[in-house]
Amino acid sequence: MKKIKALVVDDNKEFTNNVLEYFKDNANVEITKVINRGDQVIEYLQSHEEIDIVYLDFIMPGMDGVAILEEMQKQNIKKKVIILTSFLEEYTMQMIKKYHVDYYMLKPISFASLEKRTLEILNTTQSRLNEPKEISNELEIKTSELLHNLGVPSQVKGYQYLREGILMLYSSTSFIGGITRNLYPEIAKRHDTTASRVERAIRHAIEISWNRGDYQTMNKLFGHSIDFDRSKPTNSEFLVTVSDALRLGNNAIFTS
Repeated sequence: MKKIKALVVDDNKEFTNNVLEYFKDNANVEITKVINRGDQVIEYLQSHEEIDIVYLDFIMPGMDGVAILEEMQKQNIKKKVIILTSFLEEYTMQMIKKYHVDYYMLKPISFASLEKRTLEILNTTQSRLNEPKEISNELEIKTSELLHNLGVPSQVKGYQYLREGILMLYSSTSFIGGITRNLYPEIAKRHDTTASRVERAIRHAIEISWNRGDYQTMNKLFGHSIDFDRSKPTNSEFLVTVSDALRLGNNAIFTS
């Protein structure tokens, strides 16, 4: 099989060195180039048509990830893109959806998972990651177990909203980029309440969990977040990170 040629765009040299080390002599993916400044990306892609996929950080000197995606669209540069970011906010997800990014991963990432997603994206006409997934009873149990380990009490309203939102995101990535605009209203409709109440209840549930949840489970999911005085993730980050872990089949998060 012909190796997939990847361009890494990230200014964190420790991270890029780890990427290079993992993919050194890899049978599937070859890191063709590492670029540390965003304003060098477009010119490189224009002169290197052999690049199959771009691993793109959003926060970059020179030109940020959004500007790069916008310019790629203007220049009709059609490459597969996986976003690798430490911050997953509502705006970030909107841009992911707007520019039809193939996938995103929240740092710290598993390089084995990055390789797996790359193969899936390049070996299918339309990534299977975007296809609706069936919600099984086993998945519902796992979701409930995970929320319990994260310290979310089942008696608060936010628990049910979180559980439902996670499963909805798992089933369909179409909600990414529209959690406030689409996901909250859909949950509210199912529970005969308002989107603002859903948002507040989820925020309250996350605040409770951050004071009583299992540290090891939190570290496996939100390692980059809890190192700084156990700062809480946003609603969107919490929902997307948990649903993404379920989609990746990350069984490690269910064991302490």
